[in-house]
Amino acid sequence: MKKVVKFGGSSLANAEQFRKVAEIIHADKGRRYVVPSAPGKRFSDDTKVTDMLYDCYQSAGDEKALEQKMEAIAQRYQEIIEGLCLELSLEDEFSKMKEAFAAQAGSDYAASRGEYLNGIIMAAYLEYEFIDAAEVIRFDEDGEFDAETTNAILSRRLETVERAVVPGFYGAYEDGRIKTFSRGGSDITGSIVARAVHADLYENWTDVSGFLVTDPHIVEDPETIETITYRELRELSYMGATVLHADAIFPLRKEGIPINIKNTNRPQDAGTLIVENTCRQPKYTITGIAGKKGFCAINIEKDMMNSEIGFGRRVLQVFEENGISFEHTPSGIDTFTVIVHQTEFMEKEQSVISGLHRAVEPDTIDLESDLALIAVVGRGMRQMRGTAARIFAALSHAHINVKMIDQGSSELNIIIGVKNDDFERAVQAIYDIFVLTHL
Repeated sequence: MKKVVKFGGSSLANAEQFRKVAEIIHADKGRRYVVPSAPGKRFSDDTKVTDMLYDCYQSAGDEKALEQKMEAIAQRYQEIIEGLCLELSLEDEFSKMKEAFAAQAGSDYAASRGEYLNGIIMAAYLEYEFIDAAEVIRFDEDGEFDAETTNAILSRRLETVERAVVPGFYGAYEDGRIKTFSRGGSDITGSIVARAVHADLYENWTDVSGFLVTDPHIVEDPETIETITYRELRELSYMGATVLHADAIFPLRKEGIPINIKNTNRPQDAGTLIVENTCRQPKYTITGIAGKKGFCAINIEKDMMNSEIGFGRRVLQVFEENGISFEHTPSGIDTFTVIVHQTEFMEKEQSVISGLHRAVEPDTIDLESDLALIAVVGRGMRQMRGTAARIFAALSHAHINVKMIDQGSSELNIIIGVKNDDFERAVQAIYDIFVLTHL
């Protein structure tokens, strides 16, 4: 098999972690292409190197402060180099960085150096070829990732390279200026490399043994998801579930390449397999539960609304004109509700309300704030009758009032709205009814 392996910051925080990573890579000859992140925290109160770099760049105008902060970053890398007993010097690289910082090369350039330097060390330690991501990952003039140009360049570059290290998180514009993905973007780099080499599997190594059914800060020791589809993952990621960057899926979907989320500190664990589709039946009716607080509902009532052609379009156009994106639009025969992020709406609420009056002449407009949305996601819900009834029963038993429910036509997810104060208890109640009672 041909595998691309990406390692997160916690997996590469120090020399000891580097050695674990090398053992994992050498244990499987198929692990030929490696995508490293910048060094993460070594302990709970530590600072990630990426954050140190951002801070260092802010001091570019103060030579003394810049020198001190650059030295602290250099020391982090030197500890790794010495711990691995490598004959490697990054002195020239730090000299270039200092010049670039002074020349205001940009915060993207500064942040990218974490992965760049870790990639150099990783390549030297593994004796793999180092390929600078700036040479092979392209962004267009608007700062958008250029998937097809990148795939063409990277495919050609790796065609004759048996084993390589490509640092994550960044690429470059056509003129060579560095551009980064959003935080966590090394996941995206890994998927880009996997597509370019037609990998059989993309392994994403982190500090957890896969995706959990729900947030461990809410539910104690939740179950791990064994297999999840791209679509299920998108739904859960959008609603706040983290482990893999949500955009990492797109390059892989083009070729149906599966992703395996693995734990660097427990490599024997199976982790979570992410696939385009599968005949495997999920262990439970639901695959996962995720959610967010901080929404509000704008409830618009108007008699005979359903007979007005274009009513929904005119309502949503008001939100568009005010630069507000909507989350959901549940409706009834004489009601139309728009769910939005509360912080976005509060800045423009009076403008939206007056705009709605002009656009659709409603009988009443009612606002409900401090709502949380919970997504219950699972491909198994299609075959199981009474899923919504079980959710309502669980919430009723926990004395939680449901403010909204919305189910997509794919029957892949059900969105429930509750008050912010009920959010954690609602997640626990839904988890208990589907996982602990195994319904």
